[in-house]
Amino acid sequence: MRDGFVKVAAVTPKVRVADVAYNVESCLNSIEKAIVEHDARVVVLPELCITGYTCEDLFWQDELLDMAERGLVAIASRTADVDALILAGLPVRVASKLYNCAAVLYGGELLGLVPKRHIPTYNEFYEGRHFTAGPRSVTEIDFNLSRTVPFGADQLFACDTLPDLVVAVEICEDLWVPDPPSTAHAMAGATLICNMSASPATAGKADYRRALVTNQSARLVCGYAYASSGEGESTTDLVFPGHDLICENGRRLADSGCFADGIAVSEIDVTRLSAERRRLSTFQVAPSPEEARHIVTYFSLDVETPTKLTRFVDPRPFVPASDNRRAERCEEVLSIQAHGLATRLAHTGSDHAVIGISGGLDSTLALLVTVRAFDQLGLDRGGIVAVTMPGFGTTDRTYTNAVELARALGAELREISITAAVRQHFADISHDESNHDVTYENAQARERTQILMDVANQARGMVIGTGDLSELALGWATYNGDQMSMYGVNASVPKTLVRHLVRYCADMYAQTHEEDVADTLYDVLDTPVSPELLPASADGSIGQKTENLVGPYELHDFFLYQVLRYGSSPRKVFRLACYAFGAGASGEKYSRKTILSWLKVFYRRFFAQQFKRSAMPDGPKVGSVALSPRGDLRMPSDASSALWLSELDSLEDEDD
Repeated sequence: MRDGFVKVAAVTPKVRVADVAYNVESCLNSIEKAIVEHDARVVVLPELCITGYTCEDLFWQDELLDMAERGLVAIASRTADVDALILAGLPVRVASKLYNCAAVLYGGELLGLVPKRHIPTYNEFYEGRHFTAGPRSVTEIDFNLSRTVPFGADQLFACDTLPDLVVAVEICEDLWVPDPPSTAHAMAGATLICNMSASPATAGKADYRRALVTNQSARLVCGYAYASSGEGESTTDLVFPGHDLICENGRRLADSGCFADGIAVSEIDVTRLSAERRRLSTFQVAPSPEEARHIVTYFSLDVETPTKLTRFVDPRPFVPASDNRRAERCEEVLSIQAHGLATRLAHTGSDHAVIGISGGLDSTLALLVTVRAFDQLGLDRGGIVAVTMPGFGTTDRTYTNAVELARALGAELREISITAAVRQHFADISHDESNHDVTYENAQARERTQILMDVANQARGMVIGTGDLSELALGWATYNGDQMSMYGVNASVPKTLVRHLVRYCADMYAQTHEEDVADTLYDVLDTPVSPELLPASADGSIGQKTENLVGPYELHDFFLYQVLRYGSSPRKVFRLACYAFGAGASGEKYSRKTILSWLKVFYRRFFAQQFKRSAMPDGPKVGSVALSPRGDLRMPSDASSALWLSELDSLEDEDD
């Protein structure tokens, strides 16, 4: 369970109504399958699985109830050597009343009995005929004349070897009420809610069930394992589909489907859940379970063995995979950018905007956003001053695209070469033009920014920044050069998404038969990413390619997402990146060595370049990850990266 991943299985065993001996064997087979085949560490079985849910008035028979208790003892005894927490459902008699309970087992011991709180007696449900609503408060009861065990709803089961794993239970209808017990459990510290259910199939109910479980996991920032009854339950009036689900913080990780194989397995990242709760200041957890009036029982799991990952880890977390969702995301992001800029223009009374256009992706996106903002405000696009500033590294391709795009969009085009001014500057500071060092590069970037600022003063307008989130994270910008503007519309847009936003716009222009704009945008998309601060190659092509210098942006965007969104450790980021990009597998895109190398670059640059982000201009936040020093990332500019890099150094000699 290294890195906080806990393998959880929700399993539906086949049952026979009231045949406890058969059901015990079936439950044990399901437990064995979950552990042996899937390496599960938490196994959740359905409601009343030891007897079957549909026993009806047979629940009044002591013979059945006696056998159910003996059946639970048998399951506990035969799983004594299993390194897993097991939850099974059965009817339990307490003080002359019958309760629908979840039994929590570990190492052959019964850790607790959790009763169902809400007993339905509507529509097809008539549980109130047999069962009593369980109490919240926990007391000790005698069970099967062998020992006393905690009984009551407000129980937590905490793993002392993995403190972020705290398990709580609710049963079926408990989830469907306005204030589910899981809410109190989560507020008491539970990170994994296990629901043992017997939910019958009706048309459309599966989708509702999925939404209910997924949304509850989101509201509670928790993992949620849902196991429901299936094959073998009585079909006198109802059919049970055996629908099993594993969800985590609003995301469905595993779904058995209905009438399928009856098992859902995935890894719950309890460390991530705890980190997310710490980040959310409004997620109030009691200082201790005792203050929340919960009783805690501890168990121990082996945490040294790594959990094999099977859950989907998105290699491009900023970009939706499906075409429809990606188009929706692009439209939403463009709308946020344009609305933010339009509001700033209106507030400042500006009817002019100044943009440095290079023919690259970022300046192209900034120009497209500015056009949207002007259209939204009803301003003349001629108030957009698009300035192309050819320099030592400008190629014919990027220059042509910049010029043609500005003209096609109706912006005012200005061409101002920086070559003479930069050469004069080199002479002034005694810099050899043949020395293509950082001074050579940054002098060009700062000259361009000076031009844009002065043109904005002339036009009484605003300089629109073009730098994106990925460049800000890596500090791939010249301080007081392209790092500076009056409003940075791309400031929270990662490079991997920039490309899709431009493509989305290109497709939109193509659909409206504005082929001149669309064709230029498609060519921009085919152009390598480059600041063009070094001379072009002998054949006139781009000689300076950004990703050859700082690494692939898809890797850096992945690193950025895992570090900022989830606070993942370097070791965990590395593990997830290797898994997401298939390192070590056939057809791998990046090797472990390559990923580790660029991850070190990411951490070095991320820490070293914070001073640039501390002075970044305003810009709209479009997603969950942003770097604004005014709230999204309050980080000292002189913080050391040694702790993070030392952890990466320790990975050098580890096996795959």
